[in-house]
Amino acid sequence: MYKNLAAAFAAACFSLPSPAADPAPLKIGFVYVAPLTGAGWVHQHDQGRLAMERALNADARARGLPAVQTTYVENVAEGPDAERVIRDLAQQGHRLIFTPSFGYMEPTLNVARDFPDVRFESITGYKTAPNVAVANARYYEGRYLAGIAAGRMTRTQVAGYVAGFPIPEVLQGLNAFTLGMRSVNPQAQVKVVWLGTWFDPARERDGAMTLFNQNADVLAFHTGSNAVMVAAQERGKMAVAYHSDMRAVAPQAQIVAVTHRWGDYYTARARAVRDGTWATGNVWGGVREGMVQVGDFGPQVPAGVQQEVLARQKDIAAGRLHPFHARVAVRDNQGRQRIAAGQTLGDPQILQMDWLVEGVAGRLPGP
Repeated sequence: MYKNLAAAFAAACFSLPSPAADPAPLKIGFVYVAPLTGAGWVHQHDQGRLAMERALNADARARGLPAVQTTYVENVAEGPDAERVIRDLAQQGHRLIFTPSFGYMEPTLNVARDFPDVRFESITGYKTAPNVAVANARYYEGRYLAGIAAGRMTRTQVAGYVAGFPIPEVLQGLNAFTLGMRSVNPQAQVKVVWLGTWFDPARERDGAMTLFNQNADVLAFHTGSNAVMVAAQERGKMAVAYHSDMRAVAPQAQIVAVTHRWGDYYTARARAVRDGTWATGNVWGGVREGMVQVGDFGPQVPAGVQQEVLARQKDIAAGRLHPFHARVAVRDNQGRQRIAAGQTLGDPQILQMDWLVEGVAGRLPGP
């Protein structure tokens, strides 16, 4: 996994100057958009932080170097408060700062201009600078695989999707989930509730209950807590865990989990800062690179369905399957052709996705 990720990053980096290796303690900061809990988006990034810390401290012991020092600030709202926190970390001597939320991109760039000797990693952002790299994962690959599981498991032919904001990353996942579901269940439909927030457990729960009341018997979500999973467990329904394995709160409800793995990436980037080889760049890794993984099936999922999903995961890793390849023409839910038969969307088209695929009920929310 590490070799694949390192190769992917090397291919995406630009050759820019970086300071020489420094024996001083390396201070690394993280900014989290929601509270740190036992599962979810922030939890997975914190697991990456801890994995990085273990790996670099093992290096430090072997090489007689000072231990790495990591700091995190949780529950930081996107916008002006994020810029204040990022700036404070830079002023405190952190030489590498990770900002894993889309709304942190502009605050990160603003601070980076004032601290040219600090390296920044804008996770889910897309704008780079000489001291700002960006990285993201192809979450849509995992979503497609989860859609296959949902399509096999649903009895009502209706799935629900609780979503934060209609940005391209969310639309990629929603559309891929729908395509995966309809690849095995062509009559399936997906209903969406848009929340306009990443983390609000009460509203996430309300959205889940609304969808269950609209005949959905399996849910997916793109928000930051485990509230949808808890609601599914309470209602005796099914759900796809996102970011983390959530069987601890939904042991019967969880059919599969789409998990995000940041440890290898964070470790590689911190080592590069420590060794003076850091360079800006843009990484977009997925199943093949080990940044996205589907598994952790619930007890109600038949072995045959599990095997099917894992086989398709191997196909994605090997390049034999692409969620946005059209065997027949793919249309949006307004009837417009979006992918011609035999064609595959390229990364620029995926990154700018602003439409809902056929099978998704409703329209995109207005500004």
